[in-house]
Amino acid sequence: MRSGTADCLDIILAIILPPLGVFLKFGCNVEFWICLLLTLFGYLPGIIYAVYIITK
Repeated sequence: MRSGTADCLDIILAIILPPLGVFLKFGCNVEFWICLLLTLFGYLPGIIYAVYIITK
């Protein structure tokens, strides 16, 4: 699988379920827990953080 396709799939997963996209990219690190917390506070902040951290 090409890197561009993997990034696109990660971004789509981050929009549908933000913690899942971050978990698949980074595992159960700090990024995942921050994304989970932001998603619990509000769905939109979770999406913004997930897309930002995946594309960074």
